[in-house]
Amino acid sequence: MNSHVLHEITPLMDKDILYIVERHKKEFTYPIHCHEVCELNFVENARGVRRIVGDSSEVIGDYDLVLISSNELEHVWEQGDCHSDDIREITVQFDLGDLNDGLLSKTPFDNIRKMLTEAQKGIAFPISTIIKIYEKLENLGHQGDKFMATIQFLEILNTLATSEGMRTLATTSYAKVNIEDDSRRILKVKNYIAENYMNDLMLEDLSGIANMSKSSFSRFFKQHTGRTLSDYIIDIRMGNATRMLIDTNESVGEICFKCGYNNMSNFNRIFKRKKGCTPSEFREQYKKVRIII
Repeated sequence: MNSHVLHEITPLMDKDILYIVERHKKEFTYPIHCHEVCELNFVENARGVRRIVGDSSEVIGDYDLVLISSNELEHVWEQGDCHSDDIREITVQFDLGDLNDGLLSKTPFDNIRKMLTEAQKGIAFPISTIIKIYEKLENLGHQGDKFMATIQFLEILNTLATSEGMRTLATTSYAKVNIEDDSRRILKVKNYIAENYMNDLMLEDLSGIANMSKSSFSRFFKQHTGRTLSDYIIDIRMGNATRMLIDTNESVGEICFKCGYNNMSNFNRIFKRKKGCTPSEFREQYKKVRIII
């Protein structure tokens, strides 16, 4: 864990399930942080705020809803260009137990379990989904019965898990998420890429690992991952690059070569296309929201 990230102590006790807090404020001042429990965070009327989740950095609109289930994924909502006089924030921190050995491991919770697994990288939801859960989320903190509050929250999670348009935020390599796939061939290739992203990765070698022809493997990979092989390799390299930019003092040039790029201009171009800023700007942006503890 990076020493510049505040490790938040959650108010949740061992036997608690939910901690719900609603705030009205004029600015975001809490530093970048992480915590042991899952969190659903809703922000309203905060257009211009910059939301950082892992190596994802985005300026939000009038409504923002994010789910985070990793205890290592740092995140922060930074004031940015927001000039609202009444920012509303509803935060739900929750602990529903082990995903693989508890209530959530049962069949009726399949969709929620899958969503929480993906949320290790952070998940952002579209406005169409926010509308669906808005009223229930708004009323959650006013539900006096703890059992009913838990049921209502599970309904919220189920709606989120079965809605379309959710997207993950941090890259897999940055968030340090274990690679899983239904296909053993794809899994072998992904593991190889994760261990060798700093080297030249040739289609011929990767297709050989999968014991397939180059053309068949390219189609097979895209069918299973939804991305081309080249896009996947770029994402893995960018995730590791952003992690190094934040966690080390190595120069951009050193990081460029350690992530498999032999050309600085190519690295900078791809980084800016993926992250919306240069590697140096990215590093400076993260320094501004970190504190030493």
